[in-house]
Amino acid sequence: MTVRILTFTSLFPNALDPNFGIFIFQRTSHLAEREGISVEVVAPVPYAPTFLKGTARGSVAAIPRMEVVGNLPVHHPRYVLLPKVSMPLHGRLMYAGCIPYIKDLHQQHRFDCIDAHYVYPDGMAAVLIGRALGIPVVVTARGSDIHTFREFTTIRPQIRWVLRHAAGLVAVSDSLAAMMRDLEPAIQDVQVIGNGVDRKRFFLEDRLAARAKLGQDPQDKIVVSVAALKRVKGPDLLVRAASLLKQSIPGCKVLFVGAGPELGSLQRLAQELDCADICRFVGTVPNEQLQSYFSAADVSCLASRGEGWPNVILESLACGTPVVATRVGAAAQILANPELGVMVDSTPEAICAGLSQALQRKWNPQAIAAYAQEQTWENVAARVEVVLKRSAGAKVGT
Repeated sequence: MTVRILTFTSLFPNALDPNFGIFIFQRTSHLAEREGISVEVVAPVPYAPTFLKGTARGSVAAIPRMEVVGNLPVHHPRYVLLPKVSMPLHGRLMYAGCIPYIKDLHQQHRFDCIDAHYVYPDGMAAVLIGRALGIPVVVTARGSDIHTFREFTTIRPQIRWVLRHAAGLVAVSDSLAAMMRDLEPAIQDVQVIGNGVDRKRFFLEDRLAARAKLGQDPQDKIVVSVAALKRVKGPDLLVRAASLLKQSIPGCKVLFVGAGPELGSLQRLAQELDCADICRFVGTVPNEQLQSYFSAADVSCLASRGEGWPNVILESLACGTPVVATRVGAAAQILANPELGVMVDSTPEAICAGLSQALQRKWNPQAIAAYAQEQTWENVAARVEVVLKRSAGAKVGT
């Protein structure tokens, strides 16, 4: 008997942004490959008039209503959202925009369970949809949905409501699960299932070959940071750490792989701190090309101020590259063995000290890669399947 699952998430790759929510795609696509499982994806996007195409706000208008991403049919219903105004209503607006569309899908082929990602706003909308259709919902918490949104007085009660009414709960890290239990003591069970790594995309490669491919000097000491250029990811901390590192590690280079609103301010900061010559802002790189950057680096760095499950740590390790990471989210959980990297506080001085230690130490790339290669998406999908099937028989409240 086939179990039909509706994956509901606003973060999913699309024709406009193939890297968007790539980790949710990985979990969902591997789940869909399991025997007896059928998955359809609804990834709602805010409504934008077609005349706004070509503008930053209207770019989502170019996303098709339906497409196929990898092995998955993906639907993109629209919903009304006023930026910065509608946040307390975001979940309900998402529900209102999606429910007619999903009712039609449900009538064509009945779903057994909804697999929702992010407690708010997606989880809120999904639980409302599940109650309207009489089907159970499993919600996965991923980071900011708990440790950021819980601080908003208008959103916190909605998060607690979702936690109470979901048929199943998943957290990507132990620390996130603990936050969920503190937030809503009434919940009985939170399954901790981290993300995996795609072994076909991230694997051990000769460092000099990778550097030649990217045009990097074979003699340099290279640090790579793969992260969006926004404050929560701590790129400013890494620029400040780079200015200190420049004084102690000759020939050091720091590659910032990613894009974001802080690019201009980071470039100015690098100029002010006299480290612009060692800070290179690469921009966005397709997920399938990140392997070359991790392989070319001596060490990768996660300087984040907040995380759920930082995928880049496992991706770096799978390439045999050790990681210097701040103590956020599941970082310590992933880097529990000191042979994999260095944990540091979220200060420029601590990050510099960690990078200096990592750059001067001899690591075992083969052992590092072997550890990460065991953390597969196939194993993650198998564990998720158990939770979904168990929840599929749950009674849905009205």
